[in-house]
Amino acid sequence: MAMFRKGLILIHRYLGMALSLLFIIWFVSGIAMLAVAPVAAQAPISQSTDVIAVVDRFHAALASGDASAALQLLADDAIMLEAGGVETRSEYAKNHLPADIEFEKGVSTKRSPIRVVVLGDAAWATSTSETTGTFQGRAVDFVGAESMVLSRESAGWRIRAIHWSSRARRPPQ
Repeated sequence: MAMFRKGLILIHRYLGMALSLLFIIWFVSGIAMLAVAPVAAQAPISQSTDVIAVVDRFHAALASGDASAALQLLADDAIMLEAGGVETRSEYAKNHLPADIEFEKGVSTKRSPIRVVVLGDAAWATSTSETTGTFQGRAVDFVGAESMVLSRESAGWRIRAIHWSSRARRPPQ
């Protein structure tokens, strides 16, 4: 019986050391994966930069009143979603784009950094904004959110969909 007990203690001791070592390796590799996974999931900086450049060029075209430049960045099948409605590219060009250009002339917009996710030939860009100024004789003071879906074509990234939402800024409490 003493021999069995001694053998059991030795097995327990050495098996415990081996499993402890295995646990430490497993734990350290898990920490390393947590540190590396977010970086691996992000798009290469050049792809994100290209997407941001398209979003910035679209806003610059609106601000400068260049409807043609804004439309060149929109894919032929692009849609715009705003205020509970959906517009095709041609409807936007005819009905809404001129108003967006006029709106940009009377307001000042501060945009947050654009967050980009690229997955293959698709990307989405999201940002928020604060807009103040005057439009059609009315004071404007609201916060907004924007999301754009883009696709990579042979000529570069093009906007496939834009969704805008906004609300009046809440007074400080």
